[in-house]
Amino acid sequence: MKTIKYMMMAAVATLALGSCVSKKEYLAVQQQLQECRNGGMSLGKKYSDAQIQLAEFKTKTENLQHMLDDKNALIKEKNEALQIMQKTLDQSIYQGGANISKLVDEINSSNKYIQQLVEAKSKSDSLNVALTNNLTRSLSREELKDVDIQVLKGVVYISLNDNMLYKSGSYEISPKAGETLSKIAKIITDYDDYEVLVEGNTDNVPISRTNIRNNWDLSALRASSVVQELQTKYGVNPSRLSAAGRGEYNTVADNDTPEGRAKNRRTQIIITPKLDQFLELIDKAPATDEETTPAAEAEAATEATQE
Repeated sequence: MKTIKYMMMAAVATLALGSCVSKKEYLAVQQQLQECRNGGMSLGKKYSDAQIQLAEFKTKTENLQHMLDDKNALIKEKNEALQIMQKTLDQSIYQGGANISKLVDEINSSNKYIQQLVEAKSKSDSLNVALTNNLTRSLSREELKDVDIQVLKGVVYISLNDNMLYKSGSYEISPKAGETLSKIAKIITDYDDYEVLVEGNTDNVPISRTNIRNNWDLSALRASSVVQELQTKYGVNPSRLSAAGRGEYNTVADNDTPEGRAKNRRTQIIITPKLDQFLELIDKAPATDEETTPAAEAEAATEATQE
């Protein structure tokens, strides 16, 4: 703007100083003056537009700065949250590692316990086999047909066939049972600290005897007969003996067949040793007239079972 003013003043001064200028020169000066005016207006407009643009740029810059500040604040919050999550994760990993270590220890302990159980089971099976061999050592092959000896969990079960023990339909001991009972009595007396329970069992066929009411009576009377025979004839201490009748309700086979009923008619002699005494049975066996090897005993028992 100042430049325009100076140019106008210069033009006026030129006119004032040179009053005798030509018309051509006068028109030229006027044209220059007009161009200055027009140029001044154009420069003013450009200046005004520039001021407006500058204000717009300043506003946009302020807005961008606000947006940048908001973004920085959000990033800061996310970083803080990430640090908290990382700390939590580290703690979880540490605790998880401790829990995994504890779990591994528990698994190892369980494996050791399982291994101990397996070893104990294997040892128990070996003891049962050895004890069964010791108990059957004095029985002949014919006697093994009517006598079944099993060892389960440290308890000795001697099952006697009723056809061998009693007269038919009776609770009286038959003469042929004497030799077998004498050998069983020797087994019992050799282990004189053990308790002995004699159980009578029948099939489900009703008994028809005037002095026997039912199978309960018959099973109890048969058990009582064996107990008294062991006491009076073979010298077993009566304080160790018990008699029980199970009637027809402790079956081991189906009563619908003759073979099944024959298996259910039995008398069991149950010898219960103490735990520490059971372990001694490996080294203690009933004395016999003829010593045989364990292999021969096992073979004899197997052949008797197959027969």
